[in-house]
Amino acid sequence: MSVTSRYRSAWEGFWREAPDEQGAVFWDAEPAVTAGVHVALFEPHLTDPGLPLVDLGCGNGTQTRFLADRFPRVLGTDISEAALDHARHADPGGQAGYRLLDASEKSEAQALHAELGDANVYMRGVLHQCEPDDRQPVIDTIATLVGSRGRAFLVELSEAAGPVLGGLAQSPSGPPPKLAPVFRHGIAPGEVADAAVPEYLRNAGLTVLASGELPLTTTETTPDGERIVLPSRWVLAGRQN
Repeated sequence: MSVTSRYRSAWEGFWREAPDEQGAVFWDAEPAVTAGVHVALFEPHLTDPGLPLVDLGCGNGTQTRFLADRFPRVLGTDISEAALDHARHADPGGQAGYRLLDASEKSEAQALHAELGDANVYMRGVLHQCEPDDRQPVIDTIATLVGSRGRAFLVELSEAAGPVLGGLAQSPSGPPPKLAPVFRHGIAPGEVADAAVPEYLRNAGLTVLASGELPLTTTETTPDGERIVLPSRWVLAGRQN
């Protein structure tokens, strides 16, 4: 199974249109309030911090570069070549590596694991933007990449984020400027039930080792200047040896 051409084209169109500067995309918040917070949660649970770290769905690589400062080998992967062009442009020194990857395609996951060996995986806000039929295959890819020694850290919008996003989208003045392109390109976030993520992980043979709730900080503000923050849940998973 692989992603639909429509879905891939939607992401290509989105990232081709996206400005280069950090913070111009709705979810492209600075690492201090995103990956920096997440590292503090997942690093103590890693059985081997020296394993390669895969940033699955890396987009323009803002968080990837931050992670590359803290782990010996970091690879950002994305379904969109245009997103990876942004990431490479912002990382001329090659601080991290970047790779085109269809995370719903089993053979691509197997090939990457054969190259890297077991890896730790970081994935932020990807599952709720996948087509429903691709969600379990994406988690299966994570299970393939972590192997027996790696750990996976996932952050996804919680169910409580749905009404917040709905309210923003249906504002009389229209959605906020940074959210509008997401809807325009047909990649509006879908709802993933809070209980579904642990179930996907169990189906893939992984065990939830830790979990919690977090605010997911965006780059957009309300009309009165407050940063828009969405409720999210995080999960750390791996195989129990």
